[in-house]
Formats: sequence, structure tokens, C-alpha cells
Amino acid sequence: MQYHDYEVFALLLLDTQHRVIAFRELFRGTLDSASVYPREVVKTALERNAAAVLLIHNHPSRNPEPSRADRELTIKLKDALNMVGTRTLDHIVVACEGCVSLAELGYL
Repeated sequence: MQYHDYEVFALLLLDTQHRVIAFRELFRGTLDSASVYPREVVKTALERNAAAVLLIHNHPSRNPEPSRADRELTIKLKDALNMVGTRTLDHIVVACEGCVSLAELGYL
């Protein structure tokens, strides 16, 4: 994902023991943004019977630091997933210069 020249948003779906069920690329965007729809994220988690998820997206700009929009999206998705009993363990931003965990930064 770190080498795409457009933003990609994906889900890593996990079971109750945090084993990987599936990896799903859900949305593709432009050079600096991707439209992410909470309804589709929740739908995917429910279809795969995921107990938990990792949110993952890339920054084509090479800088993995999360933007304000990234932080706001994290809260929105966490709340939506929580409503259906799916835990959000982390939101990871991937870029050529590395990756950043929003959980480690205290945003989850």
C-alpha cells in the first residue's frame, strides 16, 4: 500500500482471538484523499463475522503522520463498529517513510 500513488483504505478483519479472517481493500481515492463510508465498513465487518478490525490506509505523500481528518474518521468508524459489537484495535497509516499507529498516539 505504501507505494500506491493514490489513497487506499482497507480493513484487516480479525476473529475473537485476533487471528486474521481477511484483508479487504474497500476504497480507492485520489492523491490526497479517499472517501470512506462507515456503512460499508460496518457491512464488511458483519459479513465476515469479525470480532475486531484494524483500519489501514496509506498516504501517497510519503508522510505517515495522521491528519485531523484521519483522526476524525477513526472516531467515527470506531463508534459505528462499536454499535455492532466489533472492536477497533488500531488505525494504521502507511507511507514510504514508515507507518504510524493511531492507537499508540492515543487516538483510540
